[in-house]
Amino acid sequence: MTLGQKITRLRTLEGFSRGLDRELTQSEVSEGIAKDLGGKLSQSYLSQIESGARRHLTSETRLMLARYFRVHPGHLVDDLDDAAAPVALIPRRELDDKLDLWLIDGAEQFAMDVQLSRALIAIAKHEKSRECLMLLGSIVDNRHFIDRLVDRLNPEPPVAKRKRSRA
Repeated sequence: MTLGQKITRLRTLEGFSRGLDRELTQSEVSEGIAKDLGGKLSQSYLSQIESGARRHLTSETRLMLARYFRVHPGHLVDDLDDAAAPVALIPRRELDDKLDLWLIDGAEQFAMDVQLSRALIAIAKHEKSRECLMLLGSIVDNRHFIDRLVDRLNPEPPVAKRKRSRA
């Protein structure tokens, strides 16, 4: 994945995490950086990064974007081509990044189901998203526990009591 694609994904993640049900615009990111971090990054510069016209960032820009999107600065680089990568174990952080991007893709794919989309984004933003999914898997193994949790999350509306008349 290229740096530009990563920034686009991060804008999507950030927009959904803020409850906008859409990606943040490049202008909103530029304004947010100015407001939240006191930094300066123009919309046109962000557009050049996302389009691939600017393939590299200054260390100051990389740190500012990393702080704004709450990611490690090392994430904001192009990924190596799969063909060039040696066959070896994938480092944990890279696996976590792939998992988070997969969750974001799912949130985008199921955007019409707002609750599901928000849940996927919430898991993707959690620093231990892999563990969250593993925990969910172990919960699913216990059908009785799932039924009880679902009942707690979606309680039946209370039955209205009739007033007694005094006679």
